[in-house]
Amino acid sequence: MTDENNTAQTDLDSQATQTPVEVTKLTRLLAQVNAALIGQEAVVKQVLLALLSNGHVLLEGVPGLGKTLLVRALAKSFAGDFKRIQFTPDLMPSDVTGHVVFDMQNQSFEMKQGPVFTNLLLADEINRAPAKSQAALLEVMQEKQVTTEGQSRPVPLPFMVLATQNPLEQEGTYPLPEAELDRFLIKVVINFPDLENEIKLTQLVTQGQVGDTNAIESIKPELSAQDLLEVQQKVADIAIDEQIIDYAVRVVRATRQHPSIYRGAGSRACIALVRIAKANAFLSGRDYVLPDDVKSMAVAVLQHRIALTPDVEIEGLTAAQILKQLLAEIQAPRH
Repeated sequence: MTDENNTAQTDLDSQATQTPVEVTKLTRLLAQVNAALIGQEAVVKQVLLALLSNGHVLLEGVPGLGKTLLVRALAKSFAGDFKRIQFTPDLMPSDVTGHVVFDMQNQSFEMKQGPVFTNLLLADEINRAPAKSQAALLEVMQEKQVTTEGQSRPVPLPFMVLATQNPLEQEGTYPLPEAELDRFLIKVVINFPDLENEIKLTQLVTQGQVGDTNAIESIKPELSAQDLLEVQQKVADIAIDEQIIDYAVRVVRATRQHPSIYRGAGSRACIALVRIAKANAFLSGRDYVLPDDVKSMAVAVLQHRIALTPDVEIEGLTAAQILKQLLAEIQAPRH
């Protein structure tokens, strides 16, 4: 081996040893969840990035694509508390947040905590419940606390809501209010797997090796709650150049002026885009953000925060398609 090759190999070895332990654990976490949810690697990565960004996720897809399985697999790979709420038309806000009851034995009022007092909350089929019940999550998603009878009670940290919803054209669904949509860091649309992965999935399921219960049995926790809090802080501390912040803000502001969009994204979208771009850089093993980190996450951050004009919807175009056109028109910083 020549000296040049030796130097190159030494550089590679040096890069390998400099990889943070957290990134190695997160890579293993990704591999475990991907093994449970076949053919949805991009979806799994986006959900993990939202977790690292201390944000919430809205998962949309028709029934049977593994939305709930994904959340259960993520919960098992993260050694925190996990609770689930099945949203139904008769769900009451107190079923979500909890309520105060009078204890006859102690002659005092006592708080019965709802399922939101956890680290990872699955709000399953959130748009099956009416707006009043959906709004029960507004305060806790933004403030990380629940206020009942004039008293505010913090939820455990880290805290993340993963809400699944069926497409609005499904019978018995209610659209989420704009204020709640804006509190989700990203919206991830789960589509059918490609032919190769669907064949693989079918083979494994029919051979009894994978199922809704079997798929996550082998998953081992990679992070504790404290580990995750530390990683979230490291993500927040990642450096980002002013030019890249300027690019992120220009992308968001462009949604307010695009002829195909009648309601653009607000300032919260700028913050979300920068936060998840930092997470993408961290997961890539970098301590700085590139324009591609912003560009790669822009659709997921913005698609639920905009509303298309009626004529565009009639043409059958989606928010993701319009946003991709918009991104192609905005020049990213080159240095």
